Amino acid sequence: MVSLVTSDVVERKDRFDWYCEAISSDVMPVTLNTRHAADFRASLMHLDLGVAQLTSTACSPVVSRRTSAHVRRGDPERLQLALITQGTFGISQRGNDSVVAGGLVLTDTSRPSAGAFTGGQGEALVMQIPRQALALGSDRVDRLLAQGLAADVGSGAILADFLKALVARGPHCRPEELHAMGAVTLDLATAFLARQLGDPGQAPAEARAQERLQRVYRFIENNLGDPGLTPQTIADRHNMSLRRLHALFDGQHLTVAACIRQRRLERAHSDLARRELSGQPVQAIAARWGFSSATGFSRAFRDAYGITPTEHRVLSTAAPRHAEHKNPALDAHHHAPLRPKFSVGQTGPA
Repeated sequence: MVSLVTSDVVERKDRFDWYCEAISSDVMPVTLNTRHAADFRASLMHLDLGVAQLTSTACSPVVSRRTSAHVRRGDPERLQLALITQGTFGISQRGNDSVVAGGLVLTDTSRPSAGAFTGGQGEALVMQIPRQALALGSDRVDRLLAQGLAADVGSGAILADFLKALVARGPHCRPEELHAMGAVTLDLATAFLARQLGDPGQAPAEARAQERLQRVYRFIENNLGDPGLTPQTIADRHNMSLRRLHALFDGQHLTVAACIRQRRLERAHSDLARRELSGQPVQAIAARWGFSSATGFSRAFRDAYGITPTEHRVLSTAAPRHAEHKNPALDAHHHAPLRPKFSVGQTGPA
C-alpha cells in the first residue's frame, strides 16, 4: 500500500499540528517543535514493503524529542535506518551524538532520542525494520545507534540508490511487487549493517541461525505462487537437511508448512478483496498463490476464515458501497482479523 500526504492540503495555520499528529500516529509518539509554525511545509509518503516499511518525509526545520514516556505510550519496536537526502540532521541516542548530511543513521524506537533538521528544508528516507526481522544480534547492532554511516561508497551507496529508486518507482508498483522489493531491501540493509560491524562470519551462532531463518522466510515470500514450494524444496535450495529446516522453526509460531499455507491464504484473502480484481475467477487468484486444487483452496479458506472465498469477495467488495447503511454483517467482516486461525505448531489445514 502507498499513501502520500502533503501539508498543502491543510490550511497554513494548521500545518504544523497536522505534521505532529501524522508523525505521532503513523510513525511513533514524539514531541516536535519548530520556529516555522506559521509557514510550515511538509510531506509524508509511506510504502508498505511487507517485511519492512519505507517512509519518505520532507519538512521545514524541526526539532524532535522522544522520551521514555513516549516509548511507554507507543513503541513499534523497530530499528529506523534513515538516509538523509537534504539538509543537516542532528541525532542523539544511547550516549551517541552525530550530525548527518547525505549519509545514513540508525536509531531504535525503543530508546529515548533527540533529533533535529536545521538550516533549511530537511528530507529523509526512513526504512522501518522490525527488530526481529534483522538477522543481526541486538547487542551488536546497538553499537551503531546514532552513528553517522557513509552512503556514498560500497554497500552504503548501493543501499542509498536502491532506497531512492523505491521512492521514485514504488508508487507505481503492485503490492506483491513492493513486498518482493521489501525482501531485497532488508537483505541490502542487513549486508550494509553487518559490514559496519566487521566480518559477518564472526556473528554468534544464535545470530547466524536467525539470519538463516529470515532468509528462509524471504524465500517463502518470494515463491508463494509456485505450487512446488514445499519444505523439502526449501531445504534443498538452502543446502540443509529437512530435519535441520524443521529444527530452525522450533519455537516459531507455525511450522514451515503452516507458514507457507498461512502466507498463501493471506495473499489470496487480500486479492479477493480488491475491487480491481473482481473480474478474475476465484480459482485464478487461488492458482496465483500456489493453490492447484479449487476444492482444497475453498476448504482451507473456510477453515481459516470461517467463510468461503466467494462470500469473502462479495462482502469485501460490497462494503464500500453499503457503508452508509451500517450493515452489521459487513462491518463485522470488514474489521475481522486477516490472519488465518492456526495454532502453535500446527501444519495448517489439510
